[in-house]
Amino acid sequence: MRAAARNLGWLLASRSVLAILSLFYLGIATRSLGVVGFGRFALITGAAQTLATLVAFQSWQVIVQYGVGPLANRDDAALARLFRGSAILDAASALVGAGLAWLILELWGEALGIGATLKRATLIFAVIQLLTIRSTPLGILRLRDRFSLAAIADSVTPVARFVGAILVWLIHPTVQGFLVAWGAAEVLTAATYWLMVWRSGDVAMIRRGHGSRRLPREHPGIVRFALSTNASSTLGLSSKQIPLLLVGAAAGPAAAGVFRLASQIAQALAKLSQLISRAAFPEVVKTLRDAPPAILARLMSRLFMGSGLAAAAIMVLVLLLGKPVLNLVGGRDFRHAWPILLWLAVAGCLDLATTGVDTVMTALQRAGSVFAIRAAGVGVLFAAAATLTPWYGATGVAMAVTIGSAAVAVLMAIAALRLSHRPR
Repeated sequence: MRAAARNLGWLLASRSVLAILSLFYLGIATRSLGVVGFGRFALITGAAQTLATLVAFQSWQVIVQYGVGPLANRDDAALARLFRGSAILDAASALVGAGLAWLILELWGEALGIGATLKRATLIFAVIQLLTIRSTPLGILRLRDRFSLAAIADSVTPVARFVGAILVWLIHPTVQGFLVAWGAAEVLTAATYWLMVWRSGDVAMIRRGHGSRRLPREHPGIVRFALSTNASSTLGLSSKQIPLLLVGAAAGPAAAGVFRLASQIAQALAKLSQLISRAAFPEVVKTLRDAPPAILARLMSRLFMGSGLAAAAIMVLVLLLGKPVLNLVGGRDFRHAWPILLWLAVAGCLDLATTGVDTVMTALQRAGSVFAIRAAGVGVLFAAAATLTPWYGATGVAMAVTIGSAAVAVLMAIAALRLSHRPR
């Protein structure tokens, strides 16, 4: 727990920079583009992020899960094969995603409000988003307990977006200009990650890691683990972007802009749950590797208590500061976003409260169960959105997100009780 708390401290340090600077660059974007322009920008970035989430594997989890043993045994050859296999997996998913991005824009670009003028810029941004997938260097740094270096690399994104937003505002305040700034931030962040890995000597290890085809024999279950974690994370993360696309399709770019701003502020909660999971996952894997089954219930109860208290504190903070921050960032044009922000904040707190269960189940290689729970939650989300959107519009979609998160929370609680009372 102390090690996880130390890791979380480094992650929070970088995310604090993001939280502060994001208020500035979001404010610049919303006031420069207006409701409709910001909505169009939000739909483009949201679609690109959804696509990247869809095809990208959580190879950092694969590295941590299957790299602990070779690292402890000082088996550099096995570790090099694992690193190289993960890098190949990331590259392959990026190429597949680039092809899908082109196909989606050709078939449904007009339906998403992306005309011929924006299509090229959108495709370039989507390809950049895919080629800068940095899951492999992230996993290497976390396996080696170098969370401080990962925090420095993560901080590049908000700083680059902030500087880019100011330059775009001064020179060319258009959707294309902000897409260039956001794309440059992704490139700089990925370059920083790989620089950190190169300085630690792990890039040379990746080059020496021949024989990646032996990975399924060396690590039984690695293919199933990679597929199940990818499927689970795809459902969990893309479900945060899909509601935006639903709003855009149902109510147009203006409503999407209002929804996106509220979602961007509320997604800080989802990011906190991801940070807790990422900080705890390496330590949970190490703990459960040699620990007796009796420690499982104690570990899960502590994770649940900590994340639950954090969720309650954040909800109070949103109630006190949510509306002033929303007005400060968006201005009068976005004043109708408060109910959306409130519903999405509740959903984020529910996700945060159950993140410990997700982490432990993944570490126990039960990612298939996590995927089933996430799939059920997405199904509930879509059913609720279809029912509520005709009555409440964008707010109805936000309500549907909360209902889906509540369904996931209930199922996670049931899974936690079963795990705590069942021997491994």
